[in-house]
Amino acid sequence: MTLKLAFVCTLVVAAFFYARDAAAQQVTKADIPGVTNFSKLETTIACAGATKPEAVPAIKEMGYKSIINMRLFDEPGANIDLEAIAAKNAGIRFLHIPFNGAQPDPKVADNFLIAVKDPQNMPAFIHCASGNRVAAMWMIKRMVVDKWDAEKAGTEAAQLGLTNQGLKKFAIEYADAHK
Repeated sequence: MTLKLAFVCTLVVAAFFYARDAAAQQVTKADIPGVTNFSKLETTIACAGATKPEAVPAIKEMGYKSIINMRLFDEPGANIDLEAIAAKNAGIRFLHIPFNGAQPDPKVADNFLIAVKDPQNMPAFIHCASGNRVAAMWMIKRMVVDKWDAEKAGTEAAQLGLTNQGLKKFAIEYADAHK
């Protein structure tokens, strides 16, 4: 009887950890006015594409403490200065970490990891133009900080919008160099 109980307990514990890991990867999509490709991940992060400055008050209302903008100043439609002003007016932290997806720079990933590990920035709303660059950076965070393997992190990143194989390769190579 004791052996049978131990086996059942083992199954329950295994099911708990499986459910926890599956839940950690759950991506929830939503339509937010002024935000492209909004994806909520856990309770500490949201990843998105293009975000208009007028969407900032709604982001604050959703409970995010910071906005991390990964767009380049010269991108069509990027309103970094206006978004920074909107964030200041809404009382939300604004960080600009420009990431060139055509020429990924490991220093940008370093800065991104510093930003997402800072508890003052959590929960964070992170965006670029489509969500592709954000998903690549989040994939790096999962592999380097959370110690996920590339397959698991890549699956989640794809749900967030990672479609660029060059960015996926960059994320894996960065993580391999920083383990």
